[in-house]
Amino acid sequence: MEKIKYEFDPYNRLTATNSSLRGMRQVIDGQFKTSGNNALFYSIKSPLPGYLKSSHQIKLKGTWSLTKEHQLRLALEKSARQSFGEEIILQGEIIDARENALVFAINSRTKDGKLSVYSLTLNGVWATDEYNRISFRIEKEDGDSDILLFEGAWKVNGNYQIVYSFRKENLIRKSKQLHALIFKGQWQIGDKTRLSYSLEANSLSRFEFCASAGIFKDKYIKYELGLTLAARKNPVKRTITFNGKWKLKKNVGLVFEIERQGSKTKSFVFGAQARLVRNSAVSFSLRNSSDKPIGAQLELSREIFSGDGQAFLRLLQLRQESAIVAGVGWRW
Repeated sequence: MEKIKYEFDPYNRLTATNSSLRGMRQVIDGQFKTSGNNALFYSIKSPLPGYLKSSHQIKLKGTWSLTKEHQLRLALEKSARQSFGEEIILQGEIIDARENALVFAINSRTKDGKLSVYSLTLNGVWATDEYNRISFRIEKEDGDSDILLFEGAWKVNGNYQIVYSFRKENLIRKSKQLHALIFKGQWQIGDKTRLSYSLEANSLSRFEFCASAGIFKDKYIKYELGLTLAARKNPVKRTITFNGKWKLKKNVGLVFEIERQGSKTKSFVFGAQARLVRNSAVSFSLRNSSDKPIGAQLELSREIFSGDGQAFLRLLQLRQESAIVAGVGWRW
């Protein structure tokens, strides 16, 4: 009895093995594609006579996940398992982390044997879990979602961008190479135990980090947090330090300007309740953009203030009482 077995080869091509042809395997040339709701398809370029007559595009339903080698895995639903096995592992590498998308480069081979690469995009939302690990939530057509969990470590580079690095085996060179994903975004301070990183101003993708108490000093803001990894028993410590300087700006508030490598200056803006504590210092109780206390105190020397800062200090001395620095201007 003739039996045909379908599977995907190491070059992400669909192959067919016909039992009546002594196990001869034939390649059904095509490419993987995704729809806007992240359904996976194999689009056939050159159909083979006698194989898959019903369609030149095969829809593959299943659950997305990430392998330890950072390959995309689709665990197939029962309806597809009889034809294509338990799962499909796409051979290639993640090449880009966009604000609401993940881009994967798929390795392939042409009919004449030349290596080729094409890209596959999954739409979704970047986030962090309760252990401060990076994840990517894939929205699906049935309203459900799958989670790709990035179990490796991340760090912050000199431009305060989040970098996720991992080593991946190169099958041709028989060695492991270092790969890195750079997430470009903006930092925000929620309170002294909460730090966030938004990939875009209006994007749903946002990393929320749980941290120990933030430290606010005259030349830096520092947060310490733990990153729990599957490969380690104890959490990995991460210290995020923003170096810069404080300024008082009328119609803005208390501003911390961050020093960056070859990039435009970025700032944190706070409201604050200010009071004189000594002849040479001012104490600030910091508040967020919603004018709520963040639970952090800051003490600054009067000598660092100039311009608007000097005007504010003179007013503070004149009143001999607390004043409020609001995020949209001075309250006086």
